[in-house]
Amino acid sequence: MSVLLQISDTHFGTEQGPVMQALEQLARAQRPELVVLSGDITQRATRGQFRAARAFVDRLGAPAVLAIPGNHDIPLFALGTRLLDPYGRYREAFGPELEPEFESAHCMVVAVNTTRWYRHEDGEVSAAQIERVAARLAGATAQQLRVVVVHQPLAVTLPEDAKNRLHGRDAAVPRWAAAGADLVLGGHIHLPFVRPLHEAFPDCTRALWAIQAGTAVSSRVRRGAPNSVNLIRCTDRLSRHCVIERWDCAADGARFEIAATHTLALAEAPASKHAG
Repeated sequence: MSVLLQISDTHFGTEQGPVMQALEQLARAQRPELVVLSGDITQRATRGQFRAARAFVDRLGAPAVLAIPGNHDIPLFALGTRLLDPYGRYREAFGPELEPEFESAHCMVVAVNTTRWYRHEDGEVSAAQIERVAARLAGATAQQLRVVVVHQPLAVTLPEDAKNRLHGRDAAVPRWAAAGADLVLGGHIHLPFVRPLHEAFPDCTRALWAIQAGTAVSSRVRRGAPNSVNLIRCTDRLSRHCVIERWDCAADGARFEIAATHTLALAEAPASKHAG
């Protein structure tokens, strides 16, 4: 069984030391194959905040890391940098690729950069990005869990969060589902939940699940939503299910404890170039 650890909205610059230590302990205990950072790694995109974030991620000890920028990872006040080199500081810490991929025998993870330098908070996915992801997913094997990573959510559970939904979602969801996506991981709103996108989008004709993460280590928690992370357990893909675990940090900040478990039914994998 392969394990992915999703952490999001760490907002370095507002990080909490005890919570960081507790998350390091969880990572050492669970030994994930991959750590996924679904954006807003820093609070103000300073070099110091990126260095602190990189050091923390390295201490988690995972064999692989897949990260994408969030809207907070583009400088807000350094206007020249925002215009001329918006991802320069991000790349110094997390590498040149803004849309990385990860593949193993158990899973395929494809990232999408949904930030735009000209948008303050909103995210969008372009037609070209939608098609790139779909083409990549279509090449997965039947045994692989197919995961897409974005920052802004495709769907929300509260009316006040509706304004935060990803622009381009109505085209992306059915296209990615048809191409074989099983999960879409997101962050941005600091509210963890699991939601069936195939029920929220009428044109989505195949099971596809939204997996939202809370804020992992930041003090910027929402009321009723403590610091939390997601563990995704990739079981035998032919059994057509996976397990999502939400781990919340205890009130004293000393440890992460399992708070919810979802066993998700996955659709049969569509035919791919590997079939036969």
